[in-house]
Amino acid sequence: MAHSLAGKVAVITGGASGIGHATAVLMGKLGARVVVADITPTSGEAVAAEINAAGGDAFFMSTDVSRSASIDELFDAVIARWGQVDCAFNNAGVAGEGKFTIDANEDDWDRTHNINLKGVWLCMRREIREMVKTGGGAIVNTASVAGLVGWRGAAAYSASKHGVIGLTKTAALEYARQDVRVNAVCPGVIDTPMGAPATQSAGTVHDLMLAKHPAGRFGTPNEVANAVVWLCSQDSSFTTGHALTVDGGYVTR
Repeated sequence: MAHSLAGKVAVITGGASGIGHATAVLMGKLGARVVVADITPTSGEAVAAEINAAGGDAFFMSTDVSRSASIDELFDAVIARWGQVDCAFNNAGVAGEGKFTIDANEDDWDRTHNINLKGVWLCMRREIREMVKTGGGAIVNTASVAGLVGWRGAAAYSASKHGVIGLTKTAALEYARQDVRVNAVCPGVIDTPMGAPATQSAGTVHDLMLAKHPAGRFGTPNEVANAVVWLCSQDSSFTTGHALTVDGGYVTR
């Protein structure tokens, strides 16, 4: 079934590449008016142009999710143009340095959490306020399998993604009666620029990461995008507070 988003306003952070790019394009095809928010203007503008060239309606906003002022600028622009926010995909994130717990660098820890966790919270504060005003909406946060299980050598990243899931569940409970649904997606290793050190490499890292996925392959951005669209659509109207794995069996293993 094609999940219609006709007439909906969708805001996607980290929309310039990878999962965000795939989700923005898919939402545009399904009728949503799309806001591509990212810290990278050139590629972000290109994604918005791609959606518009296919007959959609999209624009780009340069956004640093770790700064509350930047988030306010983003949503002020969305409300000024379209008057509402119906769907939000809080997807912007970084992988961090990939260090063991005692070797983690404090500056990297702060940067990773400021983008991956604080950024989600800052976006949700504004999204929920706007959605409550208009009778509800759907929020999807990008977590990770590393937010559900431990991930050796990724202390800052794993901690931030566990935080995203906790924040998702808490907000889902708080705003369920206002018809604001809040869910998360938990991808395994996906073939994106962020995942490239594993998916595009040859040798030990590639083989070790591939072996953790019972499906025998890495995921694609479109496979995660399809899950996000379902969570944003009315087809998932009774789903909230859920962390949905899109991981080829990683967590089950």
